[in-house]
Amino acid sequence: MTNNYVLSELIELSRDGEWGKSEPFDGSVKMAAIRGTDFDAVRQGEVDLVPSRFIKEHIAEYKNLHGGEIVIEAAGGSIGKITGRTIYLKPETVARFGIPVTCASFSRFIRLKHSKLWDTRYIFWLLQYLYHFGFMSKYHTQHTGVSRFQWTVFSENEVLTLPPLLTQRKIAAILSAYDDLIENNLRRIKILEEMAQNIYSEWFVKFRFPGHQHTRFIDSSLDRIPEGWEVVKAGETLKKVKRGTKIQKKDYATEGSIPIVDQGKEFLGGYTDNTESLISDDLPLIVFGDHTRILKFIDFPFACGADGTQLLKSNNERMPMTLFYYALSSIDISDFAYARHFKFLKEEPLVLPERSIADLFDQFVTPLREQTRSLMQKNTILRRTRDLLLPKLISGEVDLSELDIVVPEEARA
Repeated sequence: MTNNYVLSELIELSRDGEWGKSEPFDGSVKMAAIRGTDFDAVRQGEVDLVPSRFIKEHIAEYKNLHGGEIVIEAAGGSIGKITGRTIYLKPETVARFGIPVTCASFSRFIRLKHSKLWDTRYIFWLLQYLYHFGFMSKYHTQHTGVSRFQWTVFSENEVLTLPPLLTQRKIAAILSAYDDLIENNLRRIKILEEMAQNIYSEWFVKFRFPGHQHTRFIDSSLDRIPEGWEVVKAGETLKKVKRGTKIQKKDYATEGSIPIVDQGKEFLGGYTDNTESLISDDLPLIVFGDHTRILKFIDFPFACGADGTQLLKSNNERMPMTLFYYALSSIDISDFAYARHFKFLKEEPLVLPERSIADLFDQFVTPLREQTRSLMQKNTILRRTRDLLLPKLISGEVDLSELDIVVPEEARA
């Protein structure tokens, strides 16, 4: 038997987010403030880039999140991008921050009543369904370039049809399992990246490469370096790259034959079927975000997003692409704020090693990059499968009555 409710009937507590100040002040509390731009990362268990803010103590206590809440984006975005996105905040993710957590302005959090009629994780997935399939668009308004979500109208008018509690929990368990697998793969990717970065640091920063004990060192503009090595500007190692048609953000699709790589935090921005945009020659390439400073190592055919992307290729055999990627990743150009960073990147010094050391590094790191690519491909399949299942499970098209699925009770503070 199903039951119909409006969302406001399910809510125990709902509050707007808080932004606070960038510097501490008397009576302030340091908190992580989850913005709409952080939703995807936090959903995947990544908390490092969520900004810390200082908020009045009584407000911090009033708006502190413990896990188990749903956070919804109430404003932001631009024309063509509706608000109303949500994340379910897992208690273990909150613990990972190490400091109190709230959501930022332009967002709000909701904490549901404890009930034997609904499951919080299921409500999250139901809201995901309503967002991704356009049901929330009628609550979306656009003023002066800022998209707004009519939260009160939505929560008091949109009717939610809820199946029996056991069915809700089965659906939530199935879909959440995909998110858990994606998060686990991302942790493995992070470990692989740290391993490669550590090898780079040992060999090319500390100069503890194989055979360094028998190497003579000489003076250079970067202090002492191994004899036979050379210091050059990053721009001197760049080869001109032919690129296809750039894909505008508004033309991104959720499905397509060609993955789109842009300067965003997500590895893939979307998909396209525009064959004129395909870049398949001279791989691998590095995509550099001119504003975000994000570097992506791309060894598969792709299309390039139009917003602030640069394609980088090494022109020197002493700088194979794996070494080039980690060398560029080690450069800090964070002092230039929101600027076009490519011109600064090209001026930064790089160390060109002897060919034998460069090739040996490539042999060490290439298997790590192959594992990384495999995990990324698995995550792409997991996301697609999850998103295909979402409407089938919510609509009841898939019969779960005979499936034996472990559905633990939802933890509540």
